[in-house]
Amino acid sequence: MPDHTMDVLIDHATISRRISDMARAIEADLEGETPILVGILKGSIHFLSDLGRHLRIDAEIDFMQAKSYVGTESTGNVRILKDLDVDIAGRHVILVEDIIDTGLTISHLVAHLSIRSPKSIRVASLLSKPDARKVEIEADYLGFSIPNEFVVGYGLDFDERYRNLPYIAIYRRSSD
Repeated sequence: MPDHTMDVLIDHATISRRISDMARAIEADLEGETPILVGILKGSIHFLSDLGRHLRIDAEIDFMQAKSYVGTESTGNVRILKDLDVDIAGRHVILVEDIIDTGLTISHLVAHLSIRSPKSIRVASLLSKPDARKVEIEADYLGFSIPNEFVVGYGLDFDERYRNLPYIAIYRRSSD
């Protein structure tokens, strides 16, 4: 018997429609520009891929990797495991994140990249948990606000599992 349950929160079709809308907003803001989409590994990979496919403007892609979670809990300590390979000075940067919950990771990354003199830094996040915030930061481009529940799927994981689900599901241990 499984030690957890998963309930679909956002289905794939709804996710796809919202990402298309987000791409139109980015295009409107950055018409004539070539932004750098910075995928925050590993969770953003599905979102980044779909967002990039929906964009009708040219964009470059690079990756960063940061870690602040163990299991279902944020440690509150952000470590950068992989930094950018490209120079962002004078460029528009869009950090592509799977979820903003405490806000600690994304605010740390914005501060980390700001010292490199980008033209702008924007945040595109598929999900946001406003009730979990410890640091005030909001996405410039937001897919969905969700309740303060642990979610998996569409790139989000529980101990590296469930990233491949084509939807977002609330993950609950049976003892919760």
